[in-house]
Amino acid sequence: MSDKKLLITGGAGFIGSALIRHIINNTEHSVINVDKLTYAGNLESLASIENDSRYKFEQVDICDANEIKRVFNEHQPDIVIHLAAESHVDRSIDGPGEFIQTNIVGTYVLLEKARDYWSNLDSDKKDNFRFHHVSTDEVYGDLEGADDLFTENTPYAPSSPYSAAKASSDHLVRAWHRTFKLPTLITNCSNNYGPFQFPEKLIPLTILNALEGKPIPIYGDGKQVRDWLYVDDHVRALLIVVLSGNLGETYNIGGHNEIQNIDVIKTVCQILDEVQPSKIKGISKYENLITFVNDRPGHDLRYAIDATKISNELNWMPDETFVRGIKKTIEWYLDNIIWCESTQSKGNK
Repeated sequence: MSDKKLLITGGAGFIGSALIRHIINNTEHSVINVDKLTYAGNLESLASIENDSRYKFEQVDICDANEIKRVFNEHQPDIVIHLAAESHVDRSIDGPGEFIQTNIVGTYVLLEKARDYWSNLDSDKKDNFRFHHVSTDEVYGDLEGADDLFTENTPYAPSSPYSAAKASSDHLVRAWHRTFKLPTLITNCSNNYGPFQFPEKLIPLTILNALEGKPIPIYGDGKQVRDWLYVDDHVRALLIVVLSGNLGETYNIGGHNEIQNIDVIKTVCQILDEVQPSKIKGISKYENLITFVNDRPGHDLRYAIDATKISNELNWMPDETFVRGIKKTIEWYLDNIIWCESTQSKGNK
C-alpha cells in the first residue's frame, strides 16, 4: 500500500499522541496533527517525533470551519482520523455545553469540510479517501447480565452528557455516509489505559495519589466493570481499520480484560507496594488510601466489548494482557513524574 497522508484531530491527546507515535515510528505514512490544545492536549507527548519530516502540527479548533477548510486545502490529506473530543464524564456532568460544542458541532464542521474537500478530489484520490470517526463503548449505556457483550448492533442508550454527545456524533457520521456517500468508518472502543494518559483518569489518578499519600477516590462500591484496552493495542487497531476496513462499517475494539474498578485500583496499589516501597510517613500499604465516595449520577455498571468482528474481518487481536500492561503503565508514570506535574498544572488552570 502506498504511503498515506493522515489528518488526525486531537493528536496531542492521550490516544491521538499514541497513534501519531505509532504511525511515525512504525510506518512510512505522514501525519498532520490538528489539535486545539485544551487542558488534555500536551505536545510534550509527541516530543520524541516532533522533528520528524513526516509530522506537521496545526493548532486549530475543529469548530472553526474556515481554519479546518484551510487545513484540508493546504495539506491535502488522504485519510482523516477524528479523535478530538471532550471525554471526561465528570466534566460533562459539571458542564455539558463544551461537550455539545466539541463533540457534536465540531464533528459536524469536520464532516462538512471533509465532504467539500472530498467532493473536489480527482477520481483516484477520491476513491481512496477515508474518514474514520473514533468513538466509545459508552454510547451503548450499560449491560444488564454478567455475560452480555456490546456488539456493533447493540442499540444506543447513552447515560451521561459525554456519551450522549459521542452518540450524536456517531449518528452524524452514519448520516453523512448514507446521504452524501462520504466514505466513513466508525470504531467504538473500551476503556483505554497506558503511558501519557491525562492524570484525572482512574489509573494515573490512582498512581499519583498513592505516591503523594492522598486519598484514592472510588465511586460507590467500586464494583463497576470495565473492559481495559492498552492504548498501543487500540492505535494499532485504528490504523488497521482505516486502511483495511469496509466503508460504512462499525468495528468494536476491546481489550478482553473485564475488571471491576476496585480490583483495578487494588492491583495498582499492590504493584506500587512492590516497586515503590518507600511511602509517605504513616502509610503501610497504598491500598489503605482507598476512599469510597458518593457514586456519580447515572453511573453505568458494566461495559464489555465483543470484538469478534474486527478479529474475524481484519485479523486484529489485543497483544497486551492487563497484568503486563498495567506494570508497564505504572513504570512509565514513575519515570515521568515531571510530565505528570506539568500536565496537572495545565489542567488545573
